Order: sequence, then C-alpha cells, then structure tokens
Amino acid sequence: MKIITENRERWLTGIGLLLVVIGVGVIDNYTLTWGFLGLFYIIGFKEAIRLYGINRETLYYYATALWIIAYFYPNPDDLFFIMAIFIGSKLAYTRERSKKDLILPFLYPISGFLYILVLYREYGVEWLFWLLIVVALSDIGAFLVGKSIGKRPFSKTSPNKTLEGVLGGVILATVGGTIFSYSTGLVTLEVATVVSLFTSISAVFGDLFESYLKREAGVKDSGTLLPGHGGVLDRVDGYLFGAITMVIIARAI
Repeated sequence: MKIITENRERWLTGIGLLLVVIGVGVIDNYTLTWGFLGLFYIIGFKEAIRLYGINRETLYYYATALWIIAYFYPNPDDLFFIMAIFIGSKLAYTRERSKKDLILPFLYPISGFLYILVLYREYGVEWLFWLLIVVALSDIGAFLVGKSIGKRPFSKTSPNKTLEGVLGGVILATVGGTIFSYSTGLVTLEVATVVSLFTSISAVFGDLFESYLKREAGVKDSGTLLPGHGGVLDRVDGYLFGAITMVIIARAI
C-alpha cells in the first residue's frame, strides 16, 4: 500500500517499539516495568521542559526523585499534588517572580506517567495492554482513515488531523479495546465499551495537547529520538491522557 511505503520509517519504528513494549509486558516484572517507564519519563520530562521554555536544572532532580519515590509509594498519583504543594510553598517563601509555570511539567507529562504506573500496580499488566491497544488503534485508525477519506479539519491546533480520521480512530479503538478487555474477562461488556470509548477520546486530545505545545514552542517535533515519530512525547502523548481517564473510570465503576 502506498500509504505504508510512503511512511516506511514511521511504521518500522512503531513496530519495533511495540515489540519492545510487548516484551516488557510479557515479562511482567514490576522493577523492569518501572525502569522502562522511567526511561521514557525522564526523556519526556526533558522534552517538556524545552517545549515550555523553562531552564531550571533543579527540576530534573525533583522529577528523578519523584519517580524513585513512586517505586515505593503506595499511591503514586498522590505525588503530583505533593510536588505541587512543595513548588507552591517554595515560590511563596522565596517570592520568585514569573516562575508559576514551574508546575507545568509536573502536570504534563509527569502526572500521566504516574497514572500509567498506577494502572499497572492497581489493575495489572492486562490493563496496560488494554491501554496500548486503545491508543494504538486510535492512532492507526486516525492515520489510515484520515489519509484515505479525511477532508474536514478537526482542529486548527493540528491542521493535518481530520474529523473523519479522528472518528475512524475512535470507532476502531472502541471496538478493538472492547473486544480485548471483554474477551479476556477483565470487565463486563458495558464497562469495556465505556472505558475504551473515553480512553480513546482522551488519547485524541492528548495528541492534540502535545501539538498545541509544539505550536506554542515553534517546533515540529518534541525531540528526535524516534525516527519517523520525533520525540518521546510525540509517541506517548495519547497514553498520558488515556491512562488518567482509564484509571479514573476504573475506580468509579
């Protein structure tokens, strides 16, 4: 297919990364998973710092310490709020000006990574695979449908994204995610559909948010680590929003 041959590098990188992720998931070891996520976490944090235009080396130390604590702490999602209190208190005490944006990289991407870790710890590797399937199918569906029949723009933030592509991706992800989670006995059919649908929608806006950050920063990609994809945030943006939604809905229902 022309649509694949024209994007050969993108597909090869995506497939290679997918195989590594599946391998880590099959091994299903907490320390390995934490370390693997941590690699993306640190690189993604550095990319975010550049996108936000923040030049504070101490933030790397805070972020690293946060991830190490998350390994042992029973509720990693609490750590974002603890960090927010710490930074807010520090700003108030030192009366630093124009530094209120220091909390932004902890809101995104760190909170998303913490929720991915929470998803694994609270619900198991099967739920990580569920998240992987939903977000991957959202991307694949949007790409294929958008390239094939996409005409109407979805948002000015991302001119290449079409409404047809987004709808195609959400539908494909909802169907695929529902089939996987229900057939593996994770949840009921109704819950499988609801979680897959809203996780897919969140993934769409996760991708859109990262596009917004890149436009604001005046760059095409968040980094250059992944050939055909750009940086880490270019690849995991949908997962960062999707994981939060998946955990919140799972806890609610």
